[in-house]
Amino acid sequence: MGYSVGQVAGFAGVTVRTLHHYDEIGLLVPGERSHAGHRRYSDADLDRLQRILFYRELGFPLDEVAVLLDDPDADPRAHLRRRHELLTARIEKLRKMAAAVEHAMEARRMGIDLTPEEKFEVFGDHDPEQYEDEVRRRWGDTEAYRQSRERTAAYTKEDWKRVTAELDALHRRMAALMDEGLPADSEAAMDTAEEHRGFITGAYYDCGYEMHTRLGEMYVGDPRFTATYDAIRPGLAAWLRDAIAANAARHSS
Repeated sequence: MGYSVGQVAGFAGVTVRTLHHYDEIGLLVPGERSHAGHRRYSDADLDRLQRILFYRELGFPLDEVAVLLDDPDADPRAHLRRRHELLTARIEKLRKMAAAVEHAMEARRMGIDLTPEEKFEVFGDHDPEQYEDEVRRRWGDTEAYRQSRERTAAYTKEDWKRVTAELDALHRRMAALMDEGLPADSEAAMDTAEEHRGFITGAYYDCGYEMHTRLGEMYVGDPRFTATYDAIRPGLAAWLRDAIAANAARHSS
């Protein structure tokens, strides 16, 4: 009798309402019905659903998904090339946003000389001051916060653009190492972790290995940090935490 709509929803990680909608628009019509008229999905239906969800994950709207699945003249490769271009542009934007988020969350404050227009030029549509109250509550009485305020108070627009570009480039190198399959305790990974520690020390506050390790744990423990890093490359938050820990252990021996 095939699979019920509830079973399929559980298999695929979608809602029953989504499956009903796909049926109503003709995107995924179950091949069978029970005697009571309930939807029953076959193995072929599940294969089609898997393809639908693949395209949806890539961001294709439902009408384009229908064309890709049902139009014999559709060229999936051309559609995928176009979607790849859009995703690549989005990834680059997320990388820039990630750099801005890290600057804000790691106890830094915007220089008062930056105009709103200059802030937008440096940080795009991300507001780098949105976490300032939280930062002050959590770390306002620490030496790191004092150093960060002191060092960044004199930053010009060009200074902010420079540190943003440096951190963005470092994130790209980390993502490239992950793409190569290098583990977090490899020499190259630990070297990038050391670069990361040096970047924080140079741009914001003195960051020893113990503090750096705590930061690494926060990148995984705070969902906002995790989302920021994983937007650059899935799994980057945990990879960086482990690389930081390995690097700290390397320098303690």
